[in-house]
Amino acid sequence: MRGWIVAICACVMLAGCVGQEVWAPDDAVAKAAYRHDGPPRLTLYTMINNRTGAGAHTSLMINGSQRVIFDPAGSFKHETLPERNDVVYGITPPVEDVYTRYHARETYHVLVQNLDVPAETAERVFRLAQSYGAVPSAQCARSTSTILSQVYPGVVRPTWSPVRLAEDFATLPGVTERRLREYDSDDNSKVLDDWDPNRVAQAATGG
Repeated sequence: MRGWIVAICACVMLAGCVGQEVWAPDDAVAKAAYRHDGPPRLTLYTMINNRTGAGAHTSLMINGSQRVIFDPAGSFKHETLPERNDVVYGITPPVEDVYTRYHARETYHVLVQNLDVPAETAERVFRLAQSYGAVPSAQCARSTSTILSQVYPGVVRPTWSPVRLAEDFATLPGVTERRLREYDSDDNSKVLDDWDPNRVAQAATGG
């Protein structure tokens, strides 16, 4: 029982678990839509306390008809990235990079687990994330595992624990993983402050 309490408290304490209802307008979502040319893929992110090993936040990047991040009760916000109830749109490679670096810091690292899936599976997960609704605080792993358990019943179980979800996900055939470690201060807002999408776009076009 104590382990469950620790896991839930960790989700509450980390800045990555502060939820709110958001509904971006249609034109903003359409403009931001991005389809990555890689294979259909699910990427599970688990933010882990470097001192205790406890899971602190869970999110899921989905590469289907477009690439999005289901960031339940997350704090990753930027005016150029429209969001609808925890689904963040426009996940280009630079956005993916800044997202992971936003969460990795001196006290937390990010476990990144990739699973290539059939296109219909990626699209199903995308639709389930879109229809889930706004996620309350401390339910990041619960909401993500609930979605994945519908696609992988009996393997991925609904859970409140980010680490337990990562362990279940790791048992799926074909999962690869890596760990991202950075040693910036816990003030992760600076990562977004330093990220200038206009400058990134100019660099990509040689401007």
